[in-house]
Amino acid sequence: MVIYANQDRKDASPRRAAEPEAKFLARVAGPYWDQVRDVINEWWSHLPDHAQSDLRSRLRNRRSDRDVNSALWELYLHEMLLRSGCAVTIHPRMGSRGYNPDFLVSREGEQFVVEAIWKAQSLGSTGSDAVPPVLVDAIDSVPSPNFFVSYTLHRAGRTTPSQKRLKADLTRWLADLDPDQVIAEYERKAPLPKRTWQEAGWRLSFAAIPRSPGKRGDPTSRSIGIHPAMAWFDTESDRVLSAVKEKGGKYGDLALPFIVAVGNAAVFPEDRNVENALYGTPAERVRRSAPALGRRPDGYWTATYDHTHSQVSGVLTVNNPAPQTWTTNTPVLWRSPDPGSLPAPALPTWATAQLVHGRVERQTPAAPVHTALGLPEHWPVGAPFPRRPWSNTA
Repeated sequence: MVIYANQDRKDASPRRAAEPEAKFLARVAGPYWDQVRDVINEWWSHLPDHAQSDLRSRLRNRRSDRDVNSALWELYLHEMLLRSGCAVTIHPRMGSRGYNPDFLVSREGEQFVVEAIWKAQSLGSTGSDAVPPVLVDAIDSVPSPNFFVSYTLHRAGRTTPSQKRLKADLTRWLADLDPDQVIAEYERKAPLPKRTWQEAGWRLSFAAIPRSPGKRGDPTSRSIGIHPAMAWFDTESDRVLSAVKEKGGKYGDLALPFIVAVGNAAVFPEDRNVENALYGTPAERVRRSAPALGRRPDGYWTATYDHTHSQVSGVLTVNNPAPQTWTTNTPVLWRSPDPGSLPAPALPTWATAQLVHGRVERQTPAAPVHTALGLPEHWPVGAPFPRRPWSNTA
């Protein structure tokens, strides 16, 4: 039994808006994605028998992308620990609150606990509601060999309109446009051709963007060139802080160093935001007429609470963990500055950060992350979606 069966796959197209992550990973064809599936299958086989069924179910869950991504995050962590020379026990019975953390890790005579959590940035649209993924896929599949399109949502209806009628309307409109004429007019400061579509309470506007001459002629290429701007519902600092709060006190007294591992999925992740979430935002203070760097009491370890957060020895973060970034994105272990915390051990492939007198001191890893995963530095090899040669000759 494996996660992904070895079969002849034909569809090499990118993931569609309405396509679940699990379905995409099982469906997409090509050598690049064969490498991904093979590694996931191999890493899954390294789990103990009692843990394989649950993780397999989550990786194949077509109703929850969150389940799939959190399972991939745990699989990545488990493999990294194993290949770093650790012995790993999954869901050990320990702690004082009746819950079982993810991993009990033993390495070179010391033990520590790792709890994994995957957090994604919450997205919204600039309109009253987002365009449903099935409509996005309908727009993206309009046969448009000469133009890309951009779209803007002005009003959302209560029911999803006909994708067939939307595609037919856009197809007729784009077929009547001459890309060279549009380019010539645009160079004379004329606006791009626009069209408004309304049905079932929905109102969307479209702009036609000419493809460059060398990229025309393929009616199967995707049509959307520009998606609407997105609004972000949370900040990176809030997301990381909430993740550590959620897991930090869940298990009570573990009597071992405890690391919360946060898979930080964000559009523009910055270590500065994680630093502020854990150690507090920087603040300059004047002492004896000289400025000194301090921290506001708004970080996980620096805030004033009725209870302490010393039970968390460190927070491990990886930005945008996914198969495409496993060998390139460096894990960072943020160590607790609380004198009551047990020291958090670090693997050779982890960078470290430590708060010292209000400043964060960093240390680079002793080895690149791919060495702890048993993978080449540049993996997966090749392009995920290589451009297909296309000819309009019979």
